[in-house]
Amino acid sequence: MNIKILVASHKDASMPKDKNLYMPVLVGADKNFNGQKGFQLDNEGINISSKNPNYNELTAIYWAWKNLKNTDAIGLVHYRRLFSKSHQRLLDNVLTSGQVEELLNKAPVILPRKRNYYIETIKSHYLHSHYQEPLDVTREVISEKFPNYVQAFDEVMDSKSAHMFNMFIMKTDYFDKYCEWLFAILFEVEKRVDISSYSVQEARVFGYLSELLMDVWIKTNHVDYVECNWIQIGDRQLVKKAIGFIKRKLVSNVGKDVTHY
Repeated sequence: MNIKILVASHKDASMPKDKNLYMPVLVGADKNFNGQKGFQLDNEGINISSKNPNYNELTAIYWAWKNLKNTDAIGLVHYRRLFSKSHQRLLDNVLTSGQVEELLNKAPVILPRKRNYYIETIKSHYLHSHYQEPLDVTREVISEKFPNYVQAFDEVMDSKSAHMFNMFIMKTDYFDKYCEWLFAILFEVEKRVDISSYSVQEARVFGYLSELLMDVWIKTNHVDYVECNWIQIGDRQLVKKAIGFIKRKLVSNVGKDVTHY
């Protein structure tokens, strides 16, 4: 199979060795390009690179959707967060092409293991850190443009676990359908929400929203998927995460430059 897994990064970073499988993509290349070698730039061909401050790694997904041709499957991981069958947090342990094909033979979509929030719903977790208006407008847009997705949207918001991080590997026909649906929603939400007063962190709103939409699409279309372990390379900053988690539960961080994970 001809499989391309995009590795989204905004800077120089160590990358998996298999260059046939993994494609490093410099996101926000209009502003982030400093002569990095070995990266596909997300501002080539048909692209939304200029939207990177608001769309995060979705600019890499959009670039692949519009420009990558003759592929059997397309995926996205991050330079520090990658799929692996191992639990050892080493770059050499990322999925191989053989392992990816084995998983795709089981289902057309590969997703990271669900993240469980236990004490709160997906919606409440989101609203502890972000503005409510974009989430409300997203539901509004879905109800207008894709009404058969509203039930799944509500169910996902009320659940306590979800596939997060915008990580996936999909057979190309599924990838194309997912992107067509996802960007139709986000582009319309962008038209309706004024983010001009948002902090730099909160301005990344469309990337945050997209994380919540993967399961909505999966659930509505009854897409078969297989889950895979993922690893985070480097310092996981567990203490900082724990402090941030507690702060989000005690005070509203909306509009502030807080760290989100």
